Amino acid sequence: MAATELNIFAEETEWDKVERWRAEALEKVGYDLSSALELAGRHDVDLHQAVELVEAGCPPELALKILL
Repeated sequence: MAATELNIFAEETEWDKVERWRAEALEKVGYDLSSALELAGRHDVDLHQAVELVEAGCPPELALKILL
């Protein structure tokens, strides 16, 4: 990891870390990056529900509409 990358993570707030983790989890189940970032930044969206919808067979595009 480059020194500049370390500085980026050193300046991350706790919420930034949570958002990054949420976005990674959402991408892992099939959301595209844009949708994952949008959902990850929303305090009113339940991460478990977002993941469960896709894991149950709901297309990520439809899940996004349901969640928002």
